[in-house]
Amino acid sequence: MSWRSLSIVAFDTETTGFFPETGDRVIEFAGVEFTVNPDGTVAGMVEHQYLINPERPIPREATEVSKIRDEDVARAPLFAAVAEKIHALLARSITIAHNYPFDQRFLTAEFAKCKLKWPNPPAEIDTLDMSRRLYSEAREHNLTAVTQRLGVSLTGAHRATNDARACGEAFLEMVRRHNAPDTLAEMIVWADGVGDPPNTGHLLRGDGGVPLFATGRFLGQPVEEHPDELGWMTLARERVDGAWRPVFPQEVRDWAERYLRVRASGRNPQNAKGFGPMDWGIDPPVGAR
Repeated sequence: MSWRSLSIVAFDTETTGFFPETGDRVIEFAGVEFTVNPDGTVAGMVEHQYLINPERPIPREATEVSKIRDEDVARAPLFAAVAEKIHALLARSITIAHNYPFDQRFLTAEFAKCKLKWPNPPAEIDTLDMSRRLYSEAREHNLTAVTQRLGVSLTGAHRATNDARACGEAFLEMVRRHNAPDTLAEMIVWADGVGDPPNTGHLLRGDGGVPLFATGRFLGQPVEEHPDELGWMTLARERVDGAWRPVFPQEVRDWAERYLRVRASGRNPQNAKGFGPMDWGIDPPVGAR
């Protein structure tokens, strides 16, 4: 299947802070849905944007970044009112985000309050990771730097719709410039993303799209609950005919490694966003270095 035949949704969130675990909430969600022609050019674009009442005051620092104030969201719906729409949008699409783990963690926490799980879309791709891999010589990989490098327009940064649109266009430009493979499975590997587990009998998609262990001591349990087991699967060896060989096929080990990277195992998911202008991609003051 060609990935170009599927809906592509670049998404972004604005939040009250960095840590959903300690009560920070989403105040804006945007998903920009792209359809593309067989040659990769954009055939259509639909914007899905929601201001959201976080049920708590928005800190001054967050307002300085997004310009979203308490009065802007006072009459906005709660996340629960739009959760099903956001969930359905992500579930059916190739999903793209810049610093994917940050936005995913917030949305996962918001979904959990509504008794929903992360939708596990067909592909999860991080343009931050793509930029780091494709332009390893570059000093900066925030969204402003990436769009400038690629000649993609980004106006009104730090509002979710503007950032999401620029993120999606940056993805498509990197795909075009670097001749990404056409099939969905090969493109996911090329982009260092995560998609369906390989069909080897070791992992599978369960009800609701959640990846599960199909063998072993965690049979039937979600892989996200046992990252150490996934790590072990990438390293496990057994002795056969006097020689050591991997227990699991290469495609399983590759999938597990990519899954752990995308799910932020071993790296700080907040690392790319801070309240400093350089962290968020805001143009630095004149004379700043």
